[in-house]
Amino acid sequence: MSCVPAVAEYAAFAASMADAVRPLSLGWFRRRLAVDDKADESPVTIADREVETALRAQIAARYPSHGIWGEEFGKQGVDAEFVWSVDPIDGTRSFITGHPLWGTLLALLHHGQPVVGLIDIPATGERWIGVNDAASGVREARFGGAVCATSPVTTLADATVYATSPDIFDAAEYAQFEQLTKAVSRRRFGGDCYAYGLLASGHIELVMEAGLQTYDYLAVAPVVEAAGGVITDWEGRPLTLTSQGRVLAAANAELHAAALACIRAD
Repeated sequence: MSCVPAVAEYAAFAASMADAVRPLSLGWFRRRLAVDDKADESPVTIADREVETALRAQIAARYPSHGIWGEEFGKQGVDAEFVWSVDPIDGTRSFITGHPLWGTLLALLHHGQPVVGLIDIPATGERWIGVNDAASGVREARFGGAVCATSPVTTLADATVYATSPDIFDAAEYAQFEQLTKAVSRRRFGGDCYAYGLLASGHIELVMEAGLQTYDYLAVAPVVEAAGGVITDWEGRPLTLTSQGRVLAAANAELHAAALACIRAD
């Protein structure tokens, strides 16, 4: 990746971690696994725990001063200058039902802002890496080694919107989602983190979600933004560690503004 050495080092390290844990997650994929339900009723398996354990070990060995915020084992040193966000298997429901579009999500935050993001899809061998570092002026997204960019579509009538599932919305949120779906050309469900990769590569134009955790959205934000897109909460605010998990991603600023106006209309 053509970026300054420090940022390039972190992006390369994220890729090396994803390489290292791919065989681990794939080794558990499409096997009969015991599934536990966490406090929030989301499922977790031995695969989630083993992959996160391996990722944490790599971070601790390479960058012992860095903090970690992981889905399965929580926060460690999150007041550090650099903090890694780890979602070992995003889309566990897909994983346990044999659907291939689950992923490993990694993000590096600098002073609370995500500057490196990685979406890895082990079952298909696809990967997106984004660097969006204002301090160094580096902004670049790559898919499979090649620079990728979002769609040029700027009108809702020509756009496709994705969401993981209707079940992620409460009644009021779903009403807002429906306002958007009535304005666009197509709506699709499924994909979890994969949808953000499709957006970064220009295949779709919008993703609208609710109920996400920090480790769900921090990794996808640099990928979307570095590819030319815009990603915020439903009020148009930047995503941070304290965002409430309602995410709106669009291929460009004009489309994002139109989508925001649509979901906020009375």
